[in-house]
Amino acid sequence: MDINALVQPHISDREALQDFLDGLTDQAPNIERSIAMLKRAPGDKKLVANLFRLIHNIKGDAALCKVDVGAMIAHPIETLLARLRNDEIGFSSLLAEAILLAMDRLELAAEALAGGRSFGHLKLLELVGGLEELAETPAGMLDEKAVLLIEKVTGFRPVSAAKTIKRRATAIKHGAEIAADLHFFRSLALQYEARSPLFRGRSERQLHFALETNEIAGKPVDAMQLEAAVYMHDLGMLFLPESLWLKVGLLTEGEKRLLKNHPGFGAGLLARMNGWQAAAEMVLQHHEMLDGTGYPQGLKSGQITPGAKILAVIDTFEAVTLKHSQRGETRSLIRAIAEINACDNQFAPEWIASFNTVIRQMVEG
Repeated sequence: MDINALVQPHISDREALQDFLDGLTDQAPNIERSIAMLKRAPGDKKLVANLFRLIHNIKGDAALCKVDVGAMIAHPIETLLARLRNDEIGFSSLLAEAILLAMDRLELAAEALAGGRSFGHLKLLELVGGLEELAETPAGMLDEKAVLLIEKVTGFRPVSAAKTIKRRATAIKHGAEIAADLHFFRSLALQYEARSPLFRGRSERQLHFALETNEIAGKPVDAMQLEAAVYMHDLGMLFLPESLWLKVGLLTEGEKRLLKNHPGFGAGLLARMNGWQAAAEMVLQHHEMLDGTGYPQGLKSGQITPGAKILAVIDTFEAVTLKHSQRGETRSLIRAIAEINACDNQFAPEWIASFNTVIRQMVEG
């Protein structure tokens, strides 16, 4: 994201800016009509294609007229519509509301630029950041992310959000259904374990470490959601070449890119199942890092859910002990935890402290 383009935009050609604004004013009603029609017929491919074309034209006009803010707003919307066109996501009223809000803000920003006025009150940083995140969000979590975007930019939750989110929240399963789901998740984890003798028992180890760490911290994370996330966080590895995730040694850049896809597979499955949205978020974010250098979304500390921070610690701990075993060494808790503690800024300090306590109890107990 080019922050300067959103905070202190430079306009080199005011005539071109006016041309962009004129074109945007002409296109805005067509976009609103297309979205209104899509609400009535969300599966209409022609309407999706038409809306994609309209947004693509705005992006192209913005680039031609050197109106960076226009391209920055239009690009993630174009990505969302491409996913919609490819049936990767579904259309919803909350997604529509987020797109319409973005177009409203673009019009206001272009008008302010043309009039030489400030547009800091439009919260374009939050808007563009939210749109970029929304463009990469798994299908089952789109509505929730759209609500967060709208609330950040406007200060209000959309009217339709309450019913949508409440409906999903009340769909959480109970009793035998929860047990059945967890049994299913565990069976998938065991399939991953079966791919190598080195993985034997990893799910139970990781579950123990995760639940004990959460317990010592005062149980801030829902234990059932955390258990599901432990079982599912590496499910995506099964969709990647086995030679990749069993490789000993350094990965190539291409292999690294492939590997970064794996959190989305498990998260996507959880997000499509009633009641497991929190676990899906943990799985999706468990390779994010406090300084924003993780993947897949480059989130920073305050944006990462606590459950994902627990998973990050236990997953790395497992990887460290696996590394030692591949070198023909015995698994040493002391050496492994020492290596974890030496990873500056990679893990949340509050969770490292709780995890250290778990290990200390094992060593001293």
